[in-house]
Amino acid sequence: MKTQKLTVLEKVGFGAGDMAVNVVISSMFLIVSFFYTDIFGLKPAHMGILFLATRLIDAVTDPLMGILTDRWKSERFGRFRPYFLYLSVPFGVSVFLMFTTPDWDYGAKLVWAYATYILVTLMFTSVTIPYISLIGVLTSDPQERLSANGYRLFFAKVAAFMVTSIVPILAVKWGGGDLARGYQLAMGLMAGIATLMFLFCFATTTERVEHEVETKPFGEQVKLLFRNDQWLILCGVCLTGTLGYVIRGSVAAYYAKYYLAGDEKIISAFLTTGVVAAILAMVASTWITKRWCKVQLFRWSQLGVGVLSVVLYFAVGGPDDIMLAFVLYFLLSFVVDLHAPVFWSAIAEAVDYGQAKTGKRVSGLAFGGISFFQKAGMGLAGFVVGMLLTFYGFEANVEQTERSLAGIALMLSIIPAVFHVTMGLLMFGYRITDKYYNDMKSKGLIEDETPEYISETPLP
Repeated sequence: MKTQKLTVLEKVGFGAGDMAVNVVISSMFLIVSFFYTDIFGLKPAHMGILFLATRLIDAVTDPLMGILTDRWKSERFGRFRPYFLYLSVPFGVSVFLMFTTPDWDYGAKLVWAYATYILVTLMFTSVTIPYISLIGVLTSDPQERLSANGYRLFFAKVAAFMVTSIVPILAVKWGGGDLARGYQLAMGLMAGIATLMFLFCFATTTERVEHEVETKPFGEQVKLLFRNDQWLILCGVCLTGTLGYVIRGSVAAYYAKYYLAGDEKIISAFLTTGVVAAILAMVASTWITKRWCKVQLFRWSQLGVGVLSVVLYFAVGGPDDIMLAFVLYFLLSFVVDLHAPVFWSAIAEAVDYGQAKTGKRVSGLAFGGISFFQKAGMGLAGFVVGMLLTFYGFEANVEQTERSLAGIALMLSIIPAVFHVTMGLLMFGYRITDKYYNDMKSKGLIEDETPEYISETPLP
């Protein structure tokens, strides 16, 4: 029987995969909106429509990728790891192209933005769904999964730190007065690092748990997932949480530049403050969940986000309160991310719960569905940001009106807080604690580990 304990190297390798993924996620959460309006030159409304339209593609590609991971397995490399090996380079190239600003007229640039953003989305789907599914086959031990996700999210925040603290500074330094060129080179470096991290993840992880995969039509899989009430709750949590996270993250650079009247160094420092807080939250979450119920932590931390967001909005009045803004943004970012390791370990447990409830396992489509809701949240949030910037009269690289400044402040604080509070309330319906999960295992309702792979289903 294979051990369910993971080595430190394997946890680091697993975390490296999320570091690669988060080169894209962090840029989409934190800088791509700012890049498109203030550097690339898109109108906010056009940017918002781009983000929303791209999600229609995800509605097709995410479920298809989930089904593909269920139906195909490499005898040599496993079910999920081959994608890191074969798609790491295309993934990195797509990121580089997205941050390339061609010297064309506005219409042609808009077409380029659509083409490259869609390419990144396709590459992102192709590596992210296998990656988020990987935790389910690394180990069946819930504490080991939680620990591995702690490493994963720590490395994710390291990627976010690099994107927010290094990229704006390198863009100024390497651009030589041309910020578009600077962002292309700086994000090209991040793309190269992401490629190497995926290869490292491939080399250091092992797929030791092999679940039986039954041949089920797509419609039957969907019906089974809709019977999994805990998975449905996580879908709602993922959507609302991503909406709040991305709206706040997308507007942070605008807040630092316009509301706090900061330069590139202040923008970098403000974004980095949020990322450092999130990194510390990963460590704190791992420590807290060893002593307190992880589900309770999830619920109450997100309700706490609502309180802190109201304080931030009313306490900070502009550039004169810049230090207070940094302190409150740090606290807000810290509390927001306390839930993250819990959420990503909960997905694998919800898949097991669905098997216990229905007697049939749906894994690939379950993870693909979560990925879709995450990206749907990203797309909707990007659309909301673009529309709200337009509604409040924002124009890039000019002095802002009181109305546009008030809108930016609301978008950093109270508007995203509504979604985080909703997420916290939804989690009161989630009941898979460690005790609940171990009870399912002890009753034989879910697979612990299966030494032999039972069903190999070829692609049609």
